[in-house]
Amino acid sequence: MLIKYISTLWLCLIFTAAQAVGYGDKAPSWKGTDLVDGSQIEFPHILKDKPAVLVFWATWCPYCKAFMPYVKEIQADYAKHGIQIISFNALERGIGDPKAYVDTLNFPLVAIAEADKIAEQYNVQFIPGLMIVNGDGKVVYRRRSTNLPAGKTVSQQWAEEVRLVLDILTE
Repeated sequence: MLIKYISTLWLCLIFTAAQAVGYGDKAPSWKGTDLVDGSQIEFPHILKDKPAVLVFWATWCPYCKAFMPYVKEIQADYAKHGIQIISFNALERGIGDPKAYVDTLNFPLVAIAEADKIAEQYNVQFIPGLMIVNGDGKVVYRRRSTNLPAGKTVSQQWAEEVRLVLDILTE
């Protein structure tokens, strides 16, 4: 009985891992509407052979609110390399106004509306979902879960991780 339980658990873990989009995987293609200007965006076409930082967020998420000022700094520092911030409003739950939130951020980014289906494709279960894809659309970084509370410490940690990867990609 114990062997059957362990075998079933092992198969579930393999199946779950196979479903996640992780390091080295080709990021799934998607189409979405930009909250900023209403245009239709297609991935991977939007990359134009340049890396991008992907951020899945919601207006109610304290981690997202704490992290966005760091995203703004990253965007400012790496825009000269053609790196974009592509953000996805996901798991919103009808609580906030995503367009109004994006307008308050005050930095250039692509903000995909109603991106729950895209979050599912990328197996984003917790937000902020944070990934970096290279110019070929392969995932080269995916944030791990944390037990740290929302705020400056965890946001700085994620920003440092993103910067390390972007520094390598822009050498």
